[in-house]
Amino acid sequence: MDRLTKVARFIPMKTTYGGNKLAELYFARIVSLHGIPKKIVSDRGSQFTSHFWKKLQEELGTRLNFSTAYHPQTDGQTERLNQILEDMLRACVLDFGKTWDKSLPCAEFSYNNSYQASIQMAPYEALYGRKCRTPLLWDQVGESQVFGTNILREAEAKVRTIQDNLKVAQSRQKSYADTRRRNLEFAVDDFVYLRVTPLRGVHRFLTKGKFAPRFVGPFRIIARHGEVAYQLELPASLGNVHDVFHVSQLKKCLRVQSEQADSEQIEVREDLTYEEKPVKILDTMERRTRNRVIRFCKVQWSNHAEEEATWEREDELKAAHPDLFASSSESWGRDSV
Repeated sequence: MDRLTKVARFIPMKTTYGGNKLAELYFARIVSLHGIPKKIVSDRGSQFTSHFWKKLQEELGTRLNFSTAYHPQTDGQTERLNQILEDMLRACVLDFGKTWDKSLPCAEFSYNNSYQASIQMAPYEALYGRKCRTPLLWDQVGESQVFGTNILREAEAKVRTIQDNLKVAQSRQKSYADTRRRNLEFAVDDFVYLRVTPLRGVHRFLTKGKFAPRFVGPFRIIARHGEVAYQLELPASLGNVHDVFHVSQLKKCLRVQSEQADSEQIEVREDLTYEEKPVKILDTMERRTRNRVIRFCKVQWSNHAEEEATWEREDELKAAHPDLFASSSESWGRDSV
């Protein structure tokens, strides 16, 4: 997102993309349209902290700034855009199914051509000096004769749907933004817990199979950085994690046993997530659709009680955890004897 005009570019990427592919997309979608930035604020994703990316930006004369570990609020406008984009994409998945990524250009256009309170105009209006004409106006000027009515109707329907979703997302984020922040403050030598997110290992779009957050620690605060960031004294087992965190990632050291996770027993990733392992299958069920039968399994996960078991698709579980079904078959066999 451009700080001045608030113009944003939505670029779909795969987690497998390396530095070369990132550079290709960067030149195609950013440099070719806007030139070379003076400064880029990004998170600490491995693509952006790699030697290749840093060297490329150094050669281009662009300064790299990194946000506080795993916390986009370091850059407030990015935080708000991320929340709005997430809401829009969820709606796109519901409205357009597996072709959601093909709707990203429409989502980008709708966002950039919509009024933004912070600049009192639309981002495209700030960039080009005027708002851009939309597919919603094409009927008025005869473009349907050029593009054909089917293409026109599809584009118009997509833009209308995404514009409606954008209004809802902006309204929701405006209402929730202040209530979701916590005014916490700690001192050096205080002990705090660090928030981590357990994942089920069965990934879905944008949800990644998240459980309620857990906390590891406690860890001692060894320094304060600015108003809202703290440096922690981390053990060797968390050596791969950046040691400065936004206050929202921390929790005052009050022992709540059900929320604690042992940092020595779990493998915390750089993005402060760790994968829970399935322990056993408690139950199964079938859901019939018009064309097929989908099987589901009720799964208990490590570090979680049976009451927290979740229903997962059997085919996804088999792909991610094939050993679970061998052990479950053995236990079912013993139970039936």
